[in-house]
Amino acid sequence: MSDTSKGRIAALGECMIEMFRRPDGSLTMGFGGDTLNTAVYLARLGTPADYVTALGDDSISEDMVAAWASEGVGTGHVLRIPNRLPGLYLIETDASGERRFLYWRDKAPARELFALPQTPDLCAALEEYGVLYLSGISLAIWGEAGRERMFALLERVRAKGGKVAFDTNWRPRLWPDVETARAAFDRMLRHTDIALPGVTDLRDLYGDADAGAVLERVRAAGAEEIVLKLEQPGCLVVRDGETVEVPAIKVDTVVDTTAAGDSFSAGYLAARLRGEDPAAAATAAHRLASVVIQHRGAIIPRDAMPA
Repeated sequence: MSDTSKGRIAALGECMIEMFRRPDGSLTMGFGGDTLNTAVYLARLGTPADYVTALGDDSISEDMVAAWASEGVGTGHVLRIPNRLPGLYLIETDASGERRFLYWRDKAPARELFALPQTPDLCAALEEYGVLYLSGISLAIWGEAGRERMFALLERVRAKGGKVAFDTNWRPRLWPDVETARAAFDRMLRHTDIALPGVTDLRDLYGDADAGAVLERVRAAGAEEIVLKLEQPGCLVVRDGETVEVPAIKVDTVVDTTAAGDSFSAGYLAARLRGEDPAAAATAAHRLASVVIQHRGAIIPRDAMPA
């Protein structure tokens, strides 16, 4: 068993080309994806993190990997598919900072992460990690066959003492139908140790009445630690039978809510791995997210990171 891997988080998912439309109609390009954003913020917070995905062999894929490495994110588990290109998304924001996404991702290499010749070796390496982190978007892009292989991996990771952290991130357009999504989320929650659900995600997916119903659903699935992101700014932290509400940090001007939840997950997991208690970790998570939403794009400038 690799002691080096046991001290690291592996974040699984998809990174895409990020285009942002400015008020004058011009576009700026960057890179983003929910679990990738979390991996970058983890690395910036001093938590060893590797990103696990599949890319093409094009120049933009090379630029992506170089950008992740420059942030301190491990790239040794990035698989490549010849003659393929990464997915792309466009961000538009309204006057209140709420964002809208337009996607071009149907043939993105990340969709085949669990269906490549290298996949068995990748899974063997991931079994040795202390924490695997993924999201509802990760679940959606891999399809039925990919999810079967992924669930088998999660079982082996947990059998070896590793933990699974899951951010719900429900995106209905990525799923063929609600029934398929519910079945996948049900199974994922049963494989989760640290659950990071949003009330709106699971209310919209399942039709749950309120935060209490969402919390009961996640608790019944067996997660040992739950951080429920509320509709009003704040979260409920549940651990060892105790529930604590942790308010968010007030922000006067919201510029862009992109990556608010992704950075929250990074702040929480980094603090927990440093040994902070769940309530303190949630406060640290709110602190980072409050800074992120005051900047445009998924990844804020490095010098804007909170102390």
